[in-house]
Amino acid sequence: MRWIDLLRMSISSLRRRKLRTFLTVLGVVIGTASIVVMISLGLGLQQSMYEEVEQSGGTTSLTVTGKMGDGMYTSYSYGMDGTSEEPSQKYVTDDLIEELRGLEHVKSANPVLNVSALALKGRYIGYLDLYGMTPEELKLRNIELEPGGRLPDPDSAELELVVGNGVITNFYEESTGRGYWETGELPDIDFKTDQLFLILDQDAYYSSQNSPSVGLEENTGGETGTVTQTKAPKKHVVHACGVVAGGVDSYNSNSYSVFCDINVLKSTLQKEFRGRAIPGQPTTKSGKPYRQFVYSSASVQADDMDHVEELADTIRSMGYDVSTNIEYINSMKKQFAMVQGVLGGIGAVSLFVAAIGITNTMMMSIYERTKEIGVMKVIGCSLKNIRQMFLLEAAFIGFMGGVVGNILSFIMSAAVNFVVSGESMGVSGKLSYIPPWLALAALGFAVLVGMAAGYFPALRAMRLSPLAAIRNE
Repeated sequence: MRWIDLLRMSISSLRRRKLRTFLTVLGVVIGTASIVVMISLGLGLQQSMYEEVEQSGGTTSLTVTGKMGDGMYTSYSYGMDGTSEEPSQKYVTDDLIEELRGLEHVKSANPVLNVSALALKGRYIGYLDLYGMTPEELKLRNIELEPGGRLPDPDSAELELVVGNGVITNFYEESTGRGYWETGELPDIDFKTDQLFLILDQDAYYSSQNSPSVGLEENTGGETGTVTQTKAPKKHVVHACGVVAGGVDSYNSNSYSVFCDINVLKSTLQKEFRGRAIPGQPTTKSGKPYRQFVYSSASVQADDMDHVEELADTIRSMGYDVSTNIEYINSMKKQFAMVQGVLGGIGAVSLFVAAIGITNTMMMSIYERTKEIGVMKVIGCSLKNIRQMFLLEAAFIGFMGGVVGNILSFIMSAAVNFVVSGESMGVSGKLSYIPPWLALAALGFAVLVGMAAGYFPALRAMRLSPLAAIRNE
């Protein structure tokens, strides 16, 4: 008997029992949709991780930081007279950047300077997490900007900022201390057009606000005292040359950061804190500034993903701490595998129940078609053909359920992404992501489950005695 004949007979048998077939297929639909949607949640988190990695330099990126001891700055070198001069710990300096650029398999190495600052606009004040980067490094971050925006000009005389789309939520009314998270209303600030006052010396600002009288200074005669006023910090006029794309409730790895050119930021800090230690910079035991400018970290790009681990080991042997996006990805993959396993297992329970329904349907079909099976055997139909016919029926139930289940899963995934966006969950991208391979795998799995569920009923049909089947009423 030809395959087309077997398929025609299987479909005809299913059509005769429409309600039973519909209910059985419905079980497969629910099971397939459950598996796909559950796994898609884990894949959505994984996809958002990859997008975040791409915004942080990609899989060839390494972050190099100074080697810290028990304290921040506790180790010092000593001069000939035994007095401390400067820290002897490993720091990210210009010398290190040049050394990194000379290493094998290094495509680029750029310094990164991270400082905290205050920004003032009218009655609002906000905290800025400021990152100074080279033009090359800023391009590598693939920052998506709102229309009309651009990256900072390295030749600009003043600081130009690229402001994250969520930074505005860090601003609040200075008089009341109430901001977006308390009122639900955004501050009246437009970064695209408004200028801001940037304060780098936060200690001086708060001292001038809270303690205008910092002490008494006696004159040379010791007769009277004069009040010494705290000097107000310098307010730098800055503006935003670009805003990161996305709404205030959207999230990506750049949402709450502010970027600027590192050389302009460095120059501004050195001018303002001339003769004093810049906040965040190491100092000697006597409190004097370290002779070299120290960066927060160095961003290194390897020439190939296969050389990342080798390059990381080389830099660690130089005495520095190194973290890579590859390590981050491998760590997160293990967690996502567990999440997907748990979610997929929950969905698989539904498909297992559907498999029991298929088995029950096929067994009922055999009991109802006992005489038909006997006639087929008497007229010469082989046992193999009978088995194939019942397996085809079960496979067709799985196939129909898989197709409709995939359609339902795409609808459910779209609904999940519409109602609960990934950004609102603290991740970039969509919360549910269904790649083509997942839909095809689910369809194949549904067919396989259908055939497995129909296997034992098919064996029972093969073993029926022809004479007993014909006499059966």
